[in-house]
Amino acid sequence: MPPRGAKKGSKRARQCEHIKSSEKKAGRSEGRAEENAARAVNKEKARSGESRSSSRSSTRGRSASSRGGKRSGHGPGGRTREQLYNDAKKLGIEGRSKMSKEELQRAVGGAS
Repeated sequence: MPPRGAKKGSKRARQCEHIKSSEKKAGRSEGRAEENAARAVNKEKARSGESRSSSRSSTRGRSASSRGGKRSGHGPGGRTREQLYNDAKKLGIEGRSKMSKEELQRAVGGAS
């Protein structure tokens, strides 16, 4: 369900549905996916001046679409050693238990 004020079939409604399906694909519950989608769409509306009022945090910084997952924890140095170790385990990389975080990053980065 798109946030209030978004007409059915509008760009914001389509954007909301897209975000919601992505959230569900990532394993979020229906309610959580809907909430995250509505929040993201409302923030985009505030940034583009489509909403009557907006918070300062909604209008500052880069938008989610332009950020492109840069704060998602998957950038260089973003994942913990434990996450890298688990990725290496899934990929079947030998000697992973003795590797440092940097070595795991190289091994996982080269294998994927």
